[in-house]
Amino acid sequence: MAAPLQPSPAAPPTHGMLFPKLSRLLSFIRFSHTIFALPFALGAMVVAANGAPPLRIFVLIVVAMVFARTAAMVFNRLADWEIDQRNPRTAGRHKLVSRKTAIAVLAASSLAFIATTLLINPACFAFSPLALVILFFYSLTKRFTAFSHFFLGLALGISCLGAWLAVRGHFDFPPFVLAVAVMLWVAGFDLIYATQDLEFDRSTGLHSLVVRLGVPRTLVAAQWLHAAMWLLLCAFGWTARLGMPFYAGLVVIVGALFYEHATARKLDLAAVNQAFFQSNAFVGVVFLAAIIADRAWQ
Repeated sequence: MAAPLQPSPAAPPTHGMLFPKLSRLLSFIRFSHTIFALPFALGAMVVAANGAPPLRIFVLIVVAMVFARTAAMVFNRLADWEIDQRNPRTAGRHKLVSRKTAIAVLAASSLAFIATTLLINPACFAFSPLALVILFFYSLTKRFTAFSHFFLGLALGISCLGAWLAVRGHFDFPPFVLAVAVMLWVAGFDLIYATQDLEFDRSTGLHSLVVRLGVPRTLVAAQWLHAAMWLLLCAFGWTARLGMPFYAGLVVIVGALFYEHATARKLDLAAVNQAFFQSNAFVGVVFLAAIIADRAWQ
């Protein structure tokens, strides 16, 4: 069996000189990772609007997503507070903000998310509590199921449904296809990322497919998930009646996925972290650019 990725001790965060508390909070919630889900939600928004939506709706969707993700990440940090302190890879997280501050941010961001959905339309407001339940539930799943990676994917995938609902006020079939594609995409790259915690998860009794399958089979499973994700993106294009610019973007996405998996096979921590952020951010940006190009082309 191939050796698991070896995590290095958490490095102290680099804080901003002018706003150190805000900088620590942004590091605490990994704000930079917002870019993973946002392009897919915005892509769903553009398709639902058949072009550019009203500026008000666009701004409210972005604001709602930021608040929702902030609430989800803070809840995750609070739920895993003691666990993260024992994990060498995450040991520095609890030093960024106090638990009292985290609870306050959780409450504020959750209420702000619900308030923002109220400004969008009644349907979004009605579904907002359910959205928060799904987002929070993921943080508990690693305690009882090896399929927590899919719950993380579900948490990000519902952003596509929310963006579509914000524009049209009702659901249709295409955003569900896209949501499942995002769920599989996230589950795949989370499996790769989770190989860093194999020994820790195993020693603490936490559930993970990496613990169940081992590193080599986990990497193969991630490849299959991303292959299925790509096929579902094709299906989304067909159900949403997208054109050649969109499918051209999917060809580029294949290249990014190949790069990510080729890097993961090296079992190098620094390389995986680089591939995790760069490749997945690139996939989202290309997806959104392909949607925008398709709408402009038509």
